[in-house]
Amino acid sequence: MSNLLDISELTIAFDDGPNVVENVSLHLDKGEIVALVGESGSGKSVTALSILRLLDERHVRYPTGRVLFHDQNLLDIDRQPLRRIRGRQISMIFQEPMTSLNPLHTVEKQISETLALHRGLRNQQARDRCVELLELVGIANASERLDSFPHQLSGGQKQRVMIAMALANEPDLLIADEPTTALDVTVQKQVLELLQSLQQKLGMGILLITHDLSIVRRYADRVVVMEHGRVVEQANAETLFRAPAHPYTRRLLDAEPPASPPPVETGSGPLLTVTDLNVRFTTRKSLLGKTISAFHAVQNVSFALTRGETLGIVGESGSGKTTIGHALLKLTQSDGDIRFGGDRLSGLNQKQFRPYRRRMQIVFQDPFGSLSPRMSIAEIVREGLLIHAPDTPEVHDQKVIRALTDVGLDPDSRHRYPHEFSGGQRQRIAIARALVLQPDLIILDEPTSALDRTVQKQVIELLCQLQVRYGLSYVFISHDLAVVRALSHKLLVLKDGKVVEQGPAEAVFSRPESAYTRALLDAALFYQHPDAPAGGEATTN
Repeated sequence: MSNLLDISELTIAFDDGPNVVENVSLHLDKGEIVALVGESGSGKSVTALSILRLLDERHVRYPTGRVLFHDQNLLDIDRQPLRRIRGRQISMIFQEPMTSLNPLHTVEKQISETLALHRGLRNQQARDRCVELLELVGIANASERLDSFPHQLSGGQKQRVMIAMALANEPDLLIADEPTTALDVTVQKQVLELLQSLQQKLGMGILLITHDLSIVRRYADRVVVMEHGRVVEQANAETLFRAPAHPYTRRLLDAEPPASPPPVETGSGPLLTVTDLNVRFTTRKSLLGKTISAFHAVQNVSFALTRGETLGIVGESGSGKTTIGHALLKLTQSDGDIRFGGDRLSGLNQKQFRPYRRRMQIVFQDPFGSLSPRMSIAEIVREGLLIHAPDTPEVHDQKVIRALTDVGLDPDSRHRYPHEFSGGQRQRIAIARALVLQPDLIILDEPTSALDRTVQKQVIELLCQLQVRYGLSYVFISHDLAVVRALSHKLLVLKDGKVVEQGPAEAVFSRPESAYTRALLDAALFYQHPDAPAGGEATTN
């Protein structure tokens, strides 16, 4: 193997602040996958961004260290040669595709840009290459997707477009920052096997940044573990998982979610009943505004939920999971019968539905995107009280303090702003915002997908504690089957907007009847049992 990337004693600081990364050294050889792991705030992404000097150069300092790529120090070269390396020899897949893709440009325009810049491809040549790349990353009807804008794609499709852009020029080094965070297990497996096959085909090196240790165990050749900006352990993947040397590494490996949810009290009455729920989205209208064609996103979905119970909803990206959650809260127009606490909600307009919003809350997937950066934590948590429970500022402040205490946050931090908190803390703030109104039902839309395993475990345990303490009911939407199993009493499996299987969660997990459910579970077990062959061949060296 030839040496591709060599980071030596790299130290990073911002302005006059303390070092956020200190004396980090790692190397990556051609044709090798090296995983960089650690909790949120450990310095993984900052280290990766420094390779291409994507950190704000007005504020960043590199007191010590070198970043050698093909024996050239990237920290010292001029901007022009660095631009030629970016996207051509080194590409990066960013963690959040929604904020990385330009909402004003089509898929074709965004992929074509890098093809024109680095390879001079334009017009039909560029279009043909775009179709080839989208097919390569597994997007169906690739030619029809070229004119789509990011908001017209599911989370998994957006991530695939990001991967297509990164691979467009067949780089020597691919930096993948949480490339499968927003993807369900079947798509995760497809994307990672795609990256691995391309890596083997092109001799590409991959720096894989992830919090999912099951993925690391399956795909990485070597692992670098970071804590508080320092490398605490480096080892061959097999050695590290078999005999971790550092206590922090052992703690990461032990951070598995609980095996089952807390029991539901017997005799609990029905809280939510949904019968024949349908959601359609108009795709074409006539000049007079009449619907010509529509996409049937959710088809005849029915389920029931009792007090203190959790319904897990699983399925691939685009299966209708989030759409169901939005329909329950009238954030999306729907047909069918929805009853909450015995009251029929289906025929209510927005004004009539407003009193129920206090009792039905939602925690969104991306807490950073759903928390206003201009509001303090106290203002964010208090906002619902101002609308639904008018009272004196003193009473509101006491309720805010109690909600923050319930989710394990220091109430004295309530005057700070979202950017001052880690990802796990921001998710706790989002839960506190929902909890402060003392709802009966909370819809949890992928609340742990972007969190490290240790933080995931904390959030799951927190949700279980709150459920027991307040008798909460949850609709839990997730692609992570281990997390779903830890929280759910009932399970509903969706495919293309239709229910393919539902029932008690443990029965579905242990005895799935649908072939689709078995495929989902097989994909999840694929990561949990690394000795199983992948596609008939071993996946580790």
